[in-house]
Amino acid sequence: MSEAKVELQLTTRNQVAVLAIKGRLDAVRVGSVREEIGQLPEKGHAKVVLDLTDLEWIDSSGVGALVVLYKNARSKGGEVKVANLQRQPKEIFRLLRLETAFEIFDTVDAAVAKLGG
Repeated sequence: MSEAKVELQLTTRNQVAVLAIKGRLDAVRVGSVREEIGQLPEKGHAKVVLDLTDLEWIDSSGVGALVVLYKNARSKGGEVKVANLQRQPKEIFRLLRLETAFEIFDTVDAAVAKLGG
């Protein structure tokens, strides 16, 4: 059985960072990307859209990394939006009521537009 990993791809659209997260964001894999995710606002990306189209799985450790990003973005006057929430991650967001913190969109384009991009 091959070990799935988490991959990040950062692009920008009109001053909005779009972070595509692919794979599994869980306790085993989150350590390798936690700092990179959380430090985006300090690197000039306070407006962030999380593209979760290819996020297969998230656990409390992964949610924790996203919450750190959310708090850091807010402290810099920014916001974090979520797009393309699918499968198990969608259920976790629903169960944890994360939509009260993260506004969720069906598309990246809609999320970017909401942030003024």
